[in-house]
Amino acid sequence: MLGIGKSTLYEMIAQGEIETIKVGRSTLVPTDSLRAFLTRRRKKVGTDKS
Repeated sequence: MLGIGKSTLYEMIAQGEIETIKVGRSTLVPTDSLRAFLTRRRKKVGTDKS
C-alpha cells in the first residue's frame, strides 16, 4: 500500500507517524492509520508546492 521497505516502516512507527495495535504477540497496522498517514503526506506535498 505504501511502497516502502520494512525498515522504513519500522522507522515511521518509531517516530509515531504510523499507529500500531498489539494483539497478543502480533503488531498490527490498522488500515485507517495508513490512510491517515497518506492523507497527511498529500496535504504536506500540496502545501510544499505553494
